[in-house]
Amino acid sequence: MQEGTTDIENDELYEHYRFTASEGQVPLRVDKFLMNFVENATRNKVQQAAKAGNVLVNDKPVKSNYKVKPNDIVRVVLAHPPHENLLVAEDIPLDIVHEDDAVIVVNKPPGMVVHPGHGNYSGTLVNGLIHHIENLPTNSNERPGLVHRIDKDTSGLLVVAKTEFAMAHLSKQFFDRTTERLYYALVWGNIEEDEGTIEGHIGRSFKNRLQMDVFPDGEFGKPAITHFKVLERLTYVTLVQCKLETGRTHQIRAHFKHIGHTLFNDERYGGNEILKGTTFTKYKQFVQNCFKTLPRQALHAKTLGFEHPTTGEFLRFNSEIPEDITACLEKWRTYTINSKDEV
Repeated sequence: MQEGTTDIENDELYEHYRFTASEGQVPLRVDKFLMNFVENATRNKVQQAAKAGNVLVNDKPVKSNYKVKPNDIVRVVLAHPPHENLLVAEDIPLDIVHEDDAVIVVNKPPGMVVHPGHGNYSGTLVNGLIHHIENLPTNSNERPGLVHRIDKDTSGLLVVAKTEFAMAHLSKQFFDRTTERLYYALVWGNIEEDEGTIEGHIGRSFKNRLQMDVFPDGEFGKPAITHFKVLERLTYVTLVQCKLETGRTHQIRAHFKHIGHTLFNDERYGGNEILKGTTFTKYKQFVQNCFKTLPRQALHAKTLGFEHPTTGEFLRFNSEIPEDITACLEKWRTYTINSKDEV
């Protein structure tokens, strides 16, 4: 295929990525645009793809210097199918909290990707699930059993559907917001209110497409509501319980950054910097030690409740706070006690 041709033989190509530029998109080179969207992409790889005619805007090949405009549909097509479509069953240990004929509830460890995608084609929860259970139903994104997901570095509970009926039933519960989801998060700063609600539409950031932003006026993104309650105040950080009313991508991470309380050690949103505290070298060393103890964002999906698809019974599951978060909290508790002793 040559650059500049007008017709694409789609039968010979497989779509790997598709992105629609938002209405607020400022003119941006397509290679930079894709680098913002695609994790682990390099500019050289994107430029090589464009040179080969594999980067399309509105179904026509473009050069890497093409300026993306609002509502442009940007696609990357290649001669081989996406790796995530070639699912391989893997014998991966799963922490199964509950299982019956219709559903399986799993406690996902931090660091495990939920489903295969760019850069993560094996070792995912889905790879383990299809080894454990044959013939899992697939959703519209061809992801077996999944009706919701949590981020790679977030730990906690997930429910997986084992039948088509269970998938439809659970998906409707998530859509209707009748599920119960409680998360524990450690955030930077001392939140003034004991409890509250964060509202604001969430959508892709215009500056960094790997982040989500909050758009308070609702012009962009989708509605998102997070209720929170303070559980423990630990000098320069706060442990909060978050109750999700909606389930947007990075909802808790984006909402708390929006109100000035970024999640502790959330690298993507800047929580891996020392955002609150003193300038003392000893304090900086203490925080660095906390980062080493908890080398991920401090977020855990602790409670999950839903109506069982076949029995109609409301089931509620709880998981223990993982050791890395517990150890980090203990460090902050000790620091808080010592700080009071010094006053």
